[in-house]
Amino acid sequence: QVQLVESGGGLVQPGGSLRVSCAAPGTIFGIYNMAWYRQAPGKQRELVASTTSGSSTNYVDSVKGRFTISRDNAKNTVYLQMNSLKPEDTAVYFCNMYNYGRSYWGKGTLVTVSS
Repeated sequence: QVQLVESGGGLVQPGGSLRVSCAAPGTIFGIYNMAWYRQAPGKQRELVASTTSGSSTNYVDSVKGRFTISRDNAKNTVYLQMNSLKPEDTAVYFCNMYNYGRSYWGKGTLVTVSS
């Protein structure tokens, strides 16, 4: 049974930084693509950033230049470094691991950007 555990969410002021993490213990982490999604209140879940098993990355336009996705296969962990945060970045951030027709989700971590 695959479990993804997100951490690192919290309250941050506009312009601040935060890093969220997603651990996938006990998996063959390196063969999976990883992604971060977010869902703001009253809105649909959207893809924020993704990284392939080969470490290629992709970002939604609204976070390009501000967010960085990275992975540490030795630690079975993917990170999302978020800089220059804006109030509109406020959302629950979900980790997704997918490949070979399988997809796994974490329970999410709340990021609130507010003064």
